[in-house]
Amino acid sequence: MDSRIIEELITSFPKLLSVGIKVTIPLTLISFTIGIGIALMTAMVQTAKLPVLKQIARFYVWIIRGTPMIVQLFVVYFGLPSIGITLAAFPSAVIVFSLSVGAYCSETIRAAIESVPAGQLEAGYCVGMNYWQTMVRIILPQAFRTAFPPLSNSLIGLVKDTSLAYSVAIVEILATAQRIAARSYDYFWLYCEAGLIYLIFCTILTFVQSRMEKRMERKR
Repeated sequence: MDSRIIEELITSFPKLLSVGIKVTIPLTLISFTIGIGIALMTAMVQTAKLPVLKQIARFYVWIIRGTPMIVQLFVVYFGLPSIGITLAAFPSAVIVFSLSVGAYCSETIRAAIESVPAGQLEAGYCVGMNYWQTMVRIILPQAFRTAFPPLSNSLIGLVKDTSLAYSVAIVEILATAQRIAARSYDYFWLYCEAGLIYLIFCTILTFVQSRMEKRMERKR
């Protein structure tokens, strides 16, 4: 590594970090928030005695988990215009990432709900609550503690998965590194630097996850 490459990496680092903060992080947070909402509804439908909705939820999970995310991005961004539905790149990515988070995390939440003793649900019925009230007030708070670590891992995974947004023309960290490298041909070092930015973001999230897990353990 010569002085030219070092200077280029120093110059490009703020650009990659800025794009990460302005594009990658918002894309991650928006998609994860929507996805968790979808996951929660899907999990609750699967644990409730709603046969038709349960089958629809299972079909949705089956489709999303069984197809590559890159294919889903292409279907939404490049495929939908052929049937008259045109979406911008950022909303397309949000839709795909949200549906992906919803499918994977719904299974995590469902398993966490089922890990709560059945007597908790019966206790809710005994004090006059219906199914949904019992779920919100009794079951979900307990299930959340069990689901928190894998849900946090899903968030960290989503940070890295946002690099796929490059394929639908979103200028995020990887796309920015690609553009800089196209001028200097220093692909190796710039891609390594892009990886370093992702590593920094994921390390911060891992640290926050660890602190929150310790706090929840103290409250038990």
